[in-house]
Amino acid sequence: MITLLYLLVLIIIGFAAGLVGSLSGLGGGIVVVPALTILLGLPIQYAAGASLVATIATSSGSATNFVKEKIANIRIGMSLEIATTLGAIVGSLIAAFIYSKGLPEIIFIIFGFVLIFSIIPAFSRFREKASKRYKDDWSTKLFGLRGSYYDLASKKEVKYNGVRWWFGEAVMSVAGIVSGLLGIGSGTLKAIGMDWGMKLPIKVTTSTSNFMIGVTAAASTGVYWALGYIQPVIIAPVVIGVLGGSFYGSHVLDRIKTNRIRLFFMLVLAIAGIEMIFHGVLVH
Repeated sequence: MITLLYLLVLIIIGFAAGLVGSLSGLGGGIVVVPALTILLGLPIQYAAGASLVATIATSSGSATNFVKEKIANIRIGMSLEIATTLGAIVGSLIAAFIYSKGLPEIIFIIFGFVLIFSIIPAFSRFREKASKRYKDDWSTKLFGLRGSYYDLASKKEVKYNGVRWWFGEAVMSVAGIVSGLLGIGSGTLKAIGMDWGMKLPIKVTTSTSNFMIGVTAAASTGVYWALGYIQPVIIAPVVIGVLGGSFYGSHVLDRIKTNRIRLFFMLVLAIAGIEMIFHGVLVH
């Protein structure tokens, strides 16, 4: 029986997920899945289903403001979204097979290590300023990987150009598969692909990732729904919290220093990685 306290806990989990997801661009799944499975004991497939819907809510709640403030680059996001969408469908089908075999813990352990090791490229650019620009390559002009936004923290216009679109597209394919496989937005890999791979400013990376994760999660949700892993009684309160957290986070982002976001990003990666490994070992 669902109690009022249980619903309140779900809303709080959703709020935390939305806040973390909007500030880091990772999506709320890294909070929702561990919280629902470890804290509340929910079966992982239902937690993943709730996480996907929560990720869509995170994207909807935060991306609106990012687009309005012209921080998110829609052109870049759309050019990369095809790869993540196709990958998400493949990943969700693989997840269906794995759940049928009862071996999800192995994937969580591997993904936990991937999250932790992904701190390395993020740390390599920690001292780098958001305004640094790189020499154009063939993909810069072809896909229009340029843009600018007004940074409230530094109180100046930041112009940027992206490079190595092909690298970003390859990472997005993997991100899509991981998203469908684990029921998360996979903003971690998206952020790494755009930040470290395509050399985009961290705020553009975060905001554009928030824009993209909703589309990626939506591609996987259909498969999870068909399998019966989408439970409205769980999802409804989580989504209410996520919308509040993501909306608040989107208004805080443009007032925070770039390196603070990067430090927060690395901290979230470390915590998420440990949670995933712990969860995998616990389930096993």
